[in-house]
Amino acid sequence: MSPSPVSSTPILRTVLVWSGGVTAVLAVAGAVIGFLVAGTTGLWSALVGVLVAAVFLAITAASILVANRWYGDALYVPLFFGIVLGGWILKFIIFIVALLVLRDQPWIQPTVFFVAVVASVLASLLVDVVVLLRMRVPHVSDVELPTDPDASDRPGSGSA
Repeated sequence: MSPSPVSSTPILRTVLVWSGGVTAVLAVAGAVIGFLVAGTTGLWSALVGVLVAAVFLAITAASILVANRWYGDALYVPLFFGIVLGGWILKFIIFIVALLVLRDQPWIQPTVFFVAVVASVLASLLVDVVVLLRMRVPHVSDVELPTDPDASDRPGSGSA
């Protein structure tokens, strides 16, 4: 498969890879801190909080990567927005279901869960900033300039 000509594809792939690594580190740290703060309940609360945040944050990047596969197609723009909007609707549905399922669980310690979610979101934002600052993307990308068919007929064009 040839690389995608869309300049956001390598950025989003890098964000997903780095976010996966950061999520693993946060899961371990959150589990240890949660266990020290609130025992087994804190451990599970931290793990679920990190997992919930990671899933929500990955859905948008993954939906954009999926949508970028249709770049160059005549229906690229409607497909792109349909797929990304579908990802956001999916996130909304998952959010409502997660709230309904997790709200009264005895194994959730609300403070540990909240801190884990906030820490995960902040870490994800930090990953996004670092990746975007380190990636080298041209100022003008995804653009193909037109060629002048009469350029070779002009004086000084290099052909004699």
